[in-house]
Parts: sequence; structure tokens; C-alpha cells
Amino acid sequence: MAMREIRLRTEELTRERAAQLRAGDRVLLSGTVYTARDAAHKRIFALLDAGQEPPFPLEGAIIYYAGPTPAQQGMAVGSCGPTTSGRMDPFAPRLMDLGLRAMVGKGDRGDAVVDAIVRNSGVYFAAVGGAGALIARCIRSSQVVAFDDLGCESVKRMEVEDLPLTVAIDSQGRDLYRR
Repeated sequence: MAMREIRLRTEELTRERAAQLRAGDRVLLSGTVYTARDAAHKRIFALLDAGQEPPFPLEGAIIYYAGPTPAQQGMAVGSCGPTTSGRMDPFAPRLMDLGLRAMVGKGDRGDAVVDAIVRNSGVYFAAVGGAGALIARCIRSSQVVAFDDLGCESVKRMEVEDLPLTVAIDSQGRDLYRR
């Protein structure tokens, strides 16, 4: 797989654009992403199961599996490294079927998630684990949009600039973790 370097805005990540990305591509992502980890996913599912709207529009959205720490002086957030994505595997297929375009995290994904990525022309980006302080430098703003009581695990709307990612699983099912 040939590696390419791509600058990408979140609003440009349509099904067609996602289909052009290849596993191994390095991406500098700018635009809006939402954070959500385990507890937030459970609450989002409770809303969906009750026939209510999720706390942010899923169509075309990107979820970053992270729980940023409180902001340091002059920063939008503190450390903001990725969490292990496999813990969100039970939730990802349904969210993708509802319009989620991409996920950002670390580690491999299960077969049902890979199938959902392919079925929905989505993408799974890997962020570098252990680099939360460096990743925080790419975050321009952060605002809680749901579940404030969860603290760092609340759902946040973040504006990122040149967030360094790698396409780990592309819309064709090519998977860096399963070479």
C-alpha cells in the first residue's frame, strides 16, 4: 500500500471522498470532530432506543474516541490522546448505519465494524497513542454538547487543525491491523 499525505477538511469527507482514501494514507484533518467514549456511547444509545435525537448530527460526523483532560493555560484542552477503539465496537455499526462517516482512535476493530465501514463508505483513522499532549496542540476549541456530568468523558464538539492521523481501515475494508 503506497502511503500518501493528504490534507482533509471534515466537511469534505463525503462517502465519495472517503472512498478515495486508502489504508496507510497519512491525513492532516481540520474541522469539526466530536469526542465520545464508552459512557457517552451508552447514553447516546439510550437516546436512540427511546426514539430521541443524538446530541449531535450523525450524518457525515466524525467521532474521536477521546476524553480530553481539563484545559491548560492558553490551550483549548489538556491532554487528548485516543482511547482503545475496540471498546466502542458494539456501538459503531449502528452509528455508521445512521450516517457516522468516520471514527478516530487506536487499535484494531472487529469484523462487524469493518463490515459497517465498507457498507457505509466510511473510514477508521488511527491517532498516535501516548501523544495526547501533542495532539492537544491541534485542537483550537472544545465545547461540551452533552452529558456534562461525565466530566472528561462528556461529548464535546472540537475544532481541530491539522490533526495527524493514519487511515487504518479504508472503505474497501483494507486494514493496516490485518495486513
